[in-house]
Amino acid sequence: MSSAPTTPPSVDKVDGFSRKSVRKARQKRSQSSSQFRSQGKPIELTPLPFLKDVPSSEQPELFLKKLQQCCVIFDFMDTLSDLKMKEYKRSTLNELVDYITISRGCLTEQTYPEVVRMVSCNIFRTLPPSDSNEFDPEEDEPTLEASWPHLQLLELFDSEDPRERDYLKTVLHRIYGKFLGLRAFIRKQINNIFLRFVYETEHFNGVAELLEILGSIINGFALPLKAEHKQFLVKVLIPLHTVRSLSLFHAQLAYCIVQFLEKDPSLTEPVIRGLMKFWPKTCSQKEVMFLGELEEILDVIEPSQFVKIQEPLFKQIAKCVSSPHFQVAERALYYWNNEYIMSLIEENSNVILPIMFSSLYRISKEHWNPAIVALVYNVLKAFMEMNSTMFDELTATYKEKKKEKEREELWKKLEDLELKRGLRRDGIIPT
Repeated sequence: MSSAPTTPPSVDKVDGFSRKSVRKARQKRSQSSSQFRSQGKPIELTPLPFLKDVPSSEQPELFLKKLQQCCVIFDFMDTLSDLKMKEYKRSTLNELVDYITISRGCLTEQTYPEVVRMVSCNIFRTLPPSDSNEFDPEEDEPTLEASWPHLQLLELFDSEDPRERDYLKTVLHRIYGKFLGLRAFIRKQINNIFLRFVYETEHFNGVAELLEILGSIINGFALPLKAEHKQFLVKVLIPLHTVRSLSLFHAQLAYCIVQFLEKDPSLTEPVIRGLMKFWPKTCSQKEVMFLGELEEILDVIEPSQFVKIQEPLFKQIAKCVSSPHFQVAERALYYWNNEYIMSLIEENSNVILPIMFSSLYRISKEHWNPAIVALVYNVLKAFMEMNSTMFDELTATYKEKKKEKEREELWKKLEDLELKRGLRRDGIIPT
């Protein structure tokens, strides 16, 4: 009895699930809640009078009662439950904010613990586990926190909800500015988050926001820079370039790097060598980002520092110019449109021209993209105007080496042909 032929698995299925079902699952993720509180029955809060409507002598007690009411947590995944009470709590929170803003002396030794308890009940929660295999931060929509209307006091950076991270960025920045004693602790915690992100998880949603805060912090560093700040640059910020999701926070990272170099130009060499060490080998998109960051660095570099890094830097640029990926080659060739970089190249053309010449000359004859060829001709023209004597010497040397290489290849072919004839004559290989 013959068995029926088996049908190969469809390419439209992923581990047994259709792509359609995967898309549906992702759509369902668009909103979730980290507040897992199942309520057996509706929640009823006893309405209290407005603070402004009671005598000032009764306001402190009423303030405490409202804080205690706001410790009640609702289920926001059930959009139809407790609607009236949810709205009552929301308006009470707004009323508390207004009261604290306009009333002097309302935050007393007695009220502080209640304020902290209310904030803790609403904010400090364990975020739900994120399935990194399912969620792609570069393509998928972030998961929005369903209980967001009551969470606008303090947030957690690893939330997928960008609204939370944006508020937390403001709050943390203000705390850093007002509490001098917490500054070292905050920097250390950011340092730990980044190290875990780079070397362990490669997953943390708030990297861009933390880097925005750091950009402002670095701007305010006193000179000379402390050893811990320099170490943070070399050991933490530079390795951040290695992660796969670099595009999500590269602009903020590049800004922090440039801020460090404007503070202390002597850091230029370790930064450039660090970027060379971690230069992407197989990702053209990241290469374009690295080239953009290098241009930002070169815009602020001091001529004395440029001399120290010009050789490794332009060896890498020569490789990029030779890239078959036209966007990489194009981005590297755009350096010659930058007036300040051009002035640095002209001052050091005797070193840079020999490094770049062979790549540029070869590309001008062989590259598949006519736009790249046109840019290369402009660069060659610029070099010829900078240092015509060296340009002519390099041209003659290149042509001579090319002829010599062609002669060697021709002799190699003739030797191989003669060897084959001898082997056929001796009967070792068939004729």
